[in-house]
Amino acid sequence: MRIGVILGSVRQGRKGEGVARWVLESASTREATYELIDLAEHELPHLAEPMPPMMGKYIDERTKAWAHLIDGYDAFIIVTAEYNHGIPGVLKNALDHLYAEWGGKPIGFVGYGVVGGARAIDQLRVLAGVLGMADVQPDVQLQLWSPAFDDTGVAAEGPHVAALASVFDAVEDWTRLLRPNTVAAEQN
Repeated sequence: MRIGVILGSVRQGRKGEGVARWVLESASTREATYELIDLAEHELPHLAEPMPPMMGKYIDERTKAWAHLIDGYDAFIIVTAEYNHGIPGVLKNALDHLYAEWGGKPIGFVGYGVVGGARAIDQLRVLAGVLGMADVQPDVQLQLWSPAFDDTGVAAEGPHVAALASVFDAVEDWTRLLRPNTVAAEQN
């Protein structure tokens, strides 16, 4: 089972790098394979494809490469900042570029910000539904000025650690339910 951890901010000095690193380190002992998808490494243009993404007729080579990458994952966890009570524009753009490649896949959320990214996560849940994804109920909300953050990034102890384990469990369980053929093929 291959799970993409999407880092949804590209700002210089972003806290998301430390958060994504914490997610990946925490996942290192799990059976599923967790891999970073850093939006800073994918230069997607503003959505300008001539056909709606649900048609799957991509023209731009960057969109085709993005579609191929996303199609190769069984599930996702999005690490998102909250900007102005919403999700980062680059993350919305990356989600909007595709349709079928997202469908039928579980998705979990790790938010960070002044109120833990709660409003960004709420918006992402709506988008996930429109894209045909199965968003899992547990999430992680990290408040920037809480004990969840220390000098090195995310603290090694606290309730956020158990919350992340719940997100992993839910995403992996839903992947087994929604993508049983993929999971079975990996076990053989």
